[in-house]
Amino acid sequence: MFFLLRLVRRTSRHYAWVLPLAIIGFVFVTGWIAMALTQPGSDIVRPTNYWWWFLVTATTVGYGDLFPETTGGRLVGAYVVFGSITTLAILFSRISAIIENAKGRRMRGEISFSGQNHIVMLGYAAGRTERILVELLSEPEREVVLATWEDQLSEHPMPGEDRLHFVRGDITDLDVLARTGLSNAHSVLIDPRDDNEAVTLTVAANAAAPSVHTIVALRDLRVQRTIFRVDSTVHCVQWHNTQLIAEELSDPGIAEVYQELATAGGKGTYSLTVPPSAATVAVGVWQSALGRSHGATLLAVRTADGIQVSPPWDLHVAPGARLFYIATDRLDYDEVAGSLLAAA
Repeated sequence: MFFLLRLVRRTSRHYAWVLPLAIIGFVFVTGWIAMALTQPGSDIVRPTNYWWWFLVTATTVGYGDLFPETTGGRLVGAYVVFGSITTLAILFSRISAIIENAKGRRMRGEISFSGQNHIVMLGYAAGRTERILVELLSEPEREVVLATWEDQLSEHPMPGEDRLHFVRGDITDLDVLARTGLSNAHSVLIDPRDDNEAVTLTVAANAAAPSVHTIVALRDLRVQRTIFRVDSTVHCVQWHNTQLIAEELSDPGIAEVYQELATAGGKGTYSLTVPPSAATVAVGVWQSALGRSHGATLLAVRTADGIQVSPPWDLHVAPGARLFYIATDRLDYDEVAGSLLAAA
């Protein structure tokens, strides 16, 4: 029922139902008149019965509860059957044409997306864009709208991916941006051909949806000073770092975390090796000792079995293991040993 209602809504905009309804209505009325002339006074001609006989005959079900008894009446029945088959043939051909046209419009980027909480990508670079899309679409239920300039792509880059929607046109135009559903998006990536275009697209995106989380990929991060004059909440990332771009789109603010870790003078990432003389303790003890006494956070542990990021608290850390952590300063084992004993 949902599918049928949706089909009616879509096809009604194209007047696909007008001619079939006109034909079947004409057959209904003329068939009634002809039946009244060929079988006057019969049960079929009665208003309470004719509509039922017409429905059963037109659909070729033929229950047999009402049927014509004269040659003229049978000819009227054949006329009704022929008229209904013609109507269905016209209707199905029109619906098929509309569906095929919709597929063609999707491939050509002429659609308008009306969803919510999706990701919008403005711009395209062969190979690079596909890598970012694969990362984004790896999350179930995630939908992405890719908007490109007309000279960048002529058709949908990944036609088999139903969760990727394609919009093509002047992506600085507010009407084109509206077709991407930008105002209802989760975040938007501006992936320009150069940094000058990045500024232009930032202005357009800010005008279309000022409250949407915006990420701009820049070749030269010094351009972010100009970007910030347009919108100080924009997150600028290095153009070549596609992994970070994908993470920032899915989890806004994570680029700032990476930037803070890479900035001198703030908290950084360090490691230490558990000495041979140390006792074997669980990760939970290390977490408590590092966090409570040193304001540090354990990220990963490398053991003989390999590295484990965000290790389980019951994992035993034996001598020789290497621990990776976030802290203000580098720590050595002797500084942590007392805290370990207290935490244990």
